[in-house]
Amino acid sequence: MPKILLCDGHNLAFRAFYGIRELNRSDGFPTNMIHGWLKTLWRLEDEIFPDEVYVFFDKGGCPRREKILPEYKANRGSPPEGFSEQLEWVKKLTEALGYFSFEMEGLEADDLIASAVRQKKSPSRDLIIVSADKDLAQLVDSGVQQLLPPPTSNPKLGWRTLDPSSVKEKFGVPPNGILDYLSIIGDQSDNIPGISGVGPKTAVKWLTEYKNLENLIQNAGRVTPKRFCSAIYENRERLMMNRELIRLEEEIEFEIPEPRQKDLQILKEILVEMEMSKSWDEAQRRYIK
Repeated sequence: MPKILLCDGHNLAFRAFYGIRELNRSDGFPTNMIHGWLKTLWRLEDEIFPDEVYVFFDKGGCPRREKILPEYKANRGSPPEGFSEQLEWVKKLTEALGYFSFEMEGLEADDLIASAVRQKKSPSRDLIIVSADKDLAQLVDSGVQQLLPPPTSNPKLGWRTLDPSSVKEKFGVPPNGILDYLSIIGDQSDNIPGISGVGPKTAVKWLTEYKNLENLIQNAGRVTPKRFCSAIYENRERLMMNRELIRLEEEIEFEIPEPRQKDLQILKEILVEMEMSKSWDEAQRRYIK
């Protein structure tokens, strides 16, 4: 069955950036992320054998979510030095490898991936979302998996695949419960606060008992531990706001092209300019028969 990779560009780029450090061209231009990016894509080629690869990037923030919560992602600050300079080369490299690289002003990669899942989902193909982002677990379904990269803090953990049963095992709720689960506990990486003092176990307990966020709010006076009864009621608007922030856009329309051939001439030019001669040797071994 054909396999299609839907990659979260910025998520993978940051992992590539921090996975290899202190690597530069002879003139000082940083190349650590470019090396790490190529290494990641080649590993995916070797282990997944994808038929199509699509890489989606964030662009220009997310006005819809920032209007709801001005502090959305305000904790992230500016990208680290050397990141932005390499990102454009990463995109060029991705296209030279024959992969679809896409971004849309004012939208996040998560939303583009959600819309791509809607467009591409079919019993005749397997979709694999490549990202460590918890939000994307809500898209996991029959024929849709999430591939988690190794954590930068514990790379020995390796790559892990989430299907519907392993989403339930990891989070305590099935994929269709992830949205309400994250709405309750919040998402620190996106600066979305949950109910103070409520952790994953309590959120899972509530959703197991009350099924969804609306029922939980309606039964705020009955929940245990009792100390959270008033907290749920007083934060009911914030909980629903969180739900809107975390909800993925699935109706974005854009054209997903057919796979194209690798452009080995451009690939060579990029790798030569980045002084990545060993990578070009490897590319020739892989692609030139």
